[in-house]
Amino acid sequence: MEILACPLCKGDLVLNVQSKEGDEIITGTLYCEKCNEYYPIDDGIPNMLPPQLRK
Repeated sequence: MEILACPLCKGDLVLNVQSKEGDEIITGTLYCEKCNEYYPIDDGIPNMLPPQLRK
């Protein structure tokens, strides 16, 4: 988490875990308080694309 930053403003991200297996986070979100933007985590992979570029 220390190396991850919001791709839009470079602000800190808050981790919200929905499910995990052992130490691995399977689903959840990363939230930027500055931008009020959420980045999803699916199958253990965070989608750090800006919102307009996500499918």
